[in-house]
Amino acid sequence: MEQRPVGAEAGHGGPRPVVLGIDARRPCGTVTAFAFEAAARRGALLHAVHAWRLPASAEWSMPFAVPEEDRGTWEDQEVQLLSDALRPWREKYPSVRVYEDVRLQTPATALLHAAESAGALVVGRAGTALGPTLVDVLGRARCPVTVIPH
Repeated sequence: MEQRPVGAEAGHGGPRPVVLGIDARRPCGTVTAFAFEAAARRGALLHAVHAWRLPASAEWSMPFAVPEEDRGTWEDQEVQLLSDALRPWREKYPSVRVYEDVRLQTPATALLHAAESAGALVVGRAGTALGPTLVDVLGRARCPVTVIPH
């Protein structure tokens, strides 16, 4: 479900989007609040990116092809999860425009793609060590990255 922002949000004279990396299954309020606040201060679009994987049952039971109907059903569930995770923040920050982006990709790939036209990328970090996703993103992102511990 990928759409590209248009107009000012795409870099045509307005502020570049703030990208939020969010796990819609386990959203972190501290990270989400920081991203919404950054978008509000800049007057920028908040581009919320949720990466997901096929269920484990699909990976072993359908190794060659997943029926489009099944994939669509799973994606619809992920879209709903993201919408639910962002709903209270949309209410708290009604002036922030939000683009919800659900991608069937690895988190690093999804974030790096979204960050190509971003003014900033906001991600969370659990624990004290950087995981492989953060190492990849920090090494390859072309915009400022804010890592929020949670």
